[in-house]
Amino acid sequence: MQKRVTATDVAELAGVSRTTVSFVLNNVPGMRISEETRRKVLEAAQQLDYHPNISAQRLVTGQTRIIAYVERQTPEQAFSDAFLPQVLRGVHDAATASNYEVLFAPVPVENGAERCEYLLRGGHVDGIILSGPRSDDLQLRDLLERGAPLVLQGHWPGVATASVDIDNREAARMAVKHLIGLNHRQLGMIVHAPLAYTAAASRLHGYRDIVESNGLSVDESCIAEADFTPESGERAMEALLQCDPPPTAIFASSDTVAIGAMREAKRMGYRIPEDMSFVGFDDIPMAVYQDPPLTTVRLPAYGLGWAAADLLIRLIAQEEVRERNLLLESELIIRASCGAEL
Repeated sequence: MQKRVTATDVAELAGVSRTTVSFVLNNVPGMRISEETRRKVLEAAQQLDYHPNISAQRLVTGQTRIIAYVERQTPEQAFSDAFLPQVLRGVHDAATASNYEVLFAPVPVENGAERCEYLLRGGHVDGIILSGPRSDDLQLRDLLERGAPLVLQGHWPGVATASVDIDNREAARMAVKHLIGLNHRQLGMIVHAPLAYTAAASRLHGYRDIVESNGLSVDESCIAEADFTPESGERAMEALLQCDPPPTAIFASSDTVAIGAMREAKRMGYRIPEDMSFVGFDDIPMAVYQDPPLTTVRLPAYGLGWAAADLLIRLIAQEEVRERNLLLESELIIRASCGAEL
């Protein structure tokens, strides 16, 4: 009997990754894939006469056909995150393509491991996408190291598990470098979450890297911490305005937090960008509708969700997965809030 052609076969013939094949054949929006790469994938699929076999994707009986998306935040924080819906849409679409359903669970810090154990060991889901890992989640780290069917949406240094992320440190460098290029020397940062969250720590490291590499000193009083919400961005901005002198530019490591910070700055009489420039992070849909529109680092939100769900489903199916740690690209989107000429 002739061997069934798989997406991995298409990837090998095209000379690309298995994930790239998934992005191209499913026409996943927002991914930076060249036309040449798309052409190679489509030609390889046609040459091999590849067609996804839904019945072959079905797993053995007794499984739920449900995956969980666990967000390491309180419900209040999670539902105020305007970045999240785009990610969940990617998770949903990838899951639907493989006949899976999705359970969304905002799980606060204090009971993360217990809730994940309950979902997995209780047979409620076949696997988990864990978003927002924290360096102090020791029980959850133990669960990962025991080989639970789990994919991180994020990065956890020192933990060997499957993951999908962007390079947070490099993306933050890109944002702050842009502000320095506009001749700002008094730079403030609002970290979008407590530093136990690995993404928050990485973005702060990127800020420090680029400030120091340009011969500037990091003013610790000009670094404030938020807690995911616009209201926490307002509070952090209030603290930064106590600096003497106040920063002339602010990098906020999430758009949701940046929107709150911009509101507070304007309430206190600062003009944006004339008196103070802003750069955010994520490129949520509302970023372009701010006054002025928000310069930000665009993340492939839909692609992050799609890739995490696709990777998890392949792990559940016990496929041979060669690329267990995926890094997707980000880009700087320049709008009026930073004062750059467009």
